[in-house]
Amino acid sequence: MRTAQLCTIELPDFGLPTVDPVLDKGLYAARIGELTHRMKDHGYDAVVIYGDREHVANISWASGYDPRFEEAILILVPGRRPTLLAGNEGFPYAETAKGSFERVLWQSLSLMGQPRNKYQPIADIFAIAGLKSGMRIGLAGWKGFETEDGVFDPQWFESPHYLVTALQAIGTVSNAALLFMHPTQGLRSVNEVDQLARFEFAATLTSVAIRRAILNVKSGMTEYDFCSMMNVNGFPQSTHINMCSGPLAKYGLPSPSTRVIEKGDPIVVGMGLMGALSCRAGFLATDANDLSVDIHDYVDKLVVPYFKAAVAWYETVGIGVAGGTLYDAVMQHVGDPFFGIGLNPGHLIHLDEWMHSPIKKGSKLKLASGMALQCDIIPATGTPYFTSNIEDGIALADEALRDAFKTKYPEAWGRIKARRSFMIDILGINLRPEVLPFSSLAGWLPPFWLAPDKAMAMR
Repeated sequence: MRTAQLCTIELPDFGLPTVDPVLDKGLYAARIGELTHRMKDHGYDAVVIYGDREHVANISWASGYDPRFEEAILILVPGRRPTLLAGNEGFPYAETAKGSFERVLWQSLSLMGQPRNKYQPIADIFAIAGLKSGMRIGLAGWKGFETEDGVFDPQWFESPHYLVTALQAIGTVSNAALLFMHPTQGLRSVNEVDQLARFEFAATLTSVAIRRAILNVKSGMTEYDFCSMMNVNGFPQSTHINMCSGPLAKYGLPSPSTRVIEKGDPIVVGMGLMGALSCRAGFLATDANDLSVDIHDYVDKLVVPYFKAAVAWYETVGIGVAGGTLYDAVMQHVGDPFFGIGLNPGHLIHLDEWMHSPIKKGSKLKLASGMALQCDIIPATGTPYFTSNIEDGIALADEALRDAFKTKYPEAWGRIKARRSFMIDILGINLRPEVLPFSSLAGWLPPFWLAPDKAMAMR
């Protein structure tokens, strides 16, 4: 029988990308075509997408436009070119987007104090975009309201009040988030090969940044010093860097500070770029002797069952697997209340760090080729044992999608093959052929960061 053990393991350097995958105009045209087709199934005469700096994924998926300082609105009426509303700064910037749309300057989206000398009433803008009285309008912001059993409320809007009321003055409005974000049927739940390659690019950058920091951390450096070793390159972020040590580490999400990291501290770091996130947590220690005496069994009590849960995740995930099956595989190892698992053990990832999740107790929703998924199992023990973390992303790809990937992106495919070999041959994690590790840390779990050559493996 295989057991989880702390072994001497050298984490390979899988390399950095030299090819930046680009989403071209043809891809965005195809997306608009599919969106137009799906609108009919949902009973919409028009779809309006709201986006801002934090909630960028739906509008960027449809248009390639990535809001920066201002909000933006995209209006799609079948038979017409989409209309993008942007403010003073976003209007010229929108020329860089690869999607096809008509730009309209609507200065109300501009920052306060900026010119409003070309203002037009929103009703006039709607008319320009093709919205008409009596239309059934789907409004997509960044999420919707669901009950625990998954019942979606189409009249719960998280988009700005002015936009909701202005659209309601025209026709019937309902929340269209599931059109894009349903965990299996949403337009963003299954990705094209180019989008997946873009996610792999981002995952390589995030994981290499985390790798640099963990392999070089030392007692006595500040949290800022630690993060500076990540050497980020400017790729757009999906989350703030969360890095903290000592008393704040149990919260997971705080930003770094001038706090000095000391031997024996709990420590956590996570970095998210659009399409990827990697996170690790453990102790700044060489071995258990650097921990307080009451948690000398940290590895046996927490890390071993946690690693077994992560291995079960990687070995179970696959095309056609029901979300409930994946949930059960994980929770048989960490279902005890001690582990404090409060969130889904995994979810879909896209430009937003968490899009939706088919992975929950009893879920019959099945995973599909083209999905990008995050192994995201978070113990919150609330005890001195702190936590352990092994969060990274994968994609599922059937044979045809794998062939397309390796043909179009051979450099990235080489990294994926090397990661699979490391996970299978060195870490002892058996992967289905369709599982593509995007992170260069996939499966790597060092409990003690001052001894990163000691990591968990199945033997």
